[in-house]
Amino acid sequence: MGGHTGCLDDYKGGVTSIIRLVPSIPASALQGIEEFSHLQVIWHCHLGSDQDIELEPRSPRDNLAWPATGGLMHRNARRPARIGTSYPRILKAESRDIHVVDLDADDGTPVIDLAPVFTEMLPRGAVTQPAWPTEMLRNYWREADERP
Repeated sequence: MGGHTGCLDDYKGGVTSIIRLVPSIPASALQGIEEFSHLQVIWHCHLGSDQDIELEPRSPRDNLAWPATGGLMHRNARRPARIGTSYPRILKAESRDIHVVDLDADDGTPVIDLAPVFTEMLPRGAVTQPAWPTEMLRNYWREADERP
């Protein structure tokens, strides 16, 4: 519940969302959540389409200033499984509801799974990437009221 609307590429920061457990999962499955700061949330890009899968190389966001890269090198809904991963901060849990901030999924997005973030399970060693993702995502975590 809550979250982003409109499939925006940027300005994902500061939005509060509620992840509600489905009835088949008991509220007790969240016991101990208050000890963690962040969740890993796996979700389905349900607003994407099987007819819009794009695997051939293309420039990210159609910006020709960035190099053409294969479709699996993009993190968007045009991938075959249309799966997203986020690491929102936990604000609180109330019964079957987990209140989080910075879940970069649209309102109504189906959550497939969630787990606490363990520091020991984050990537080992230095993470490397080309320059274009940093340039492309410079406004990703800015808040909506920070738009120019």
